[in-house]
Amino acid sequence: MLAGTRDAFYLERDGETRRVPWEQVEAAGWDRDTDAFQLSEVGSWGEQRPVHTATLTDPGRLLELVHERVTASIVLQRHVAVAHRRGLRVIARRAPSGSGAVHWVYEYDEGVDPDDPAVRAAARDALELAQRDVGLP
Repeated sequence: MLAGTRDAFYLERDGETRRVPWEQVEAAGWDRDTDAFQLSEVGSWGEQRPVHTATLTDPGRLLELVHERVTASIVLQRHVAVAHRRGLRVIARRAPSGSGAVHWVYEYDEGVDPDDPAVRAAARDALELAQRDVGLP
């Protein structure tokens, strides 16, 4: 079973229902040729992200709902170059309803080392600026 509401995505696996709030959905997609639906959750750098897969022969409006709700959860997304166009994104997300805390995360471009002192400084500065720009801690 796959379902979506205003606040979360639900999937059933092995008799248990898992609730994934929209602000915790990193990406989702459906392959028309294989009927494979895949949803990945926001994760932490260096850790494997939870990924959920299911067979979905007719997505109906589910894909539209997923896209709309995930997009609605993004408060701010800003790319900051560190070297040669590569860098990181500062992303602020919260529940699409506007309730709850804002969660700030970084996404690093391929080849960018988050432990590099220059990258860490750029990330810190970008986060402070983004928080000031939107008036949110």
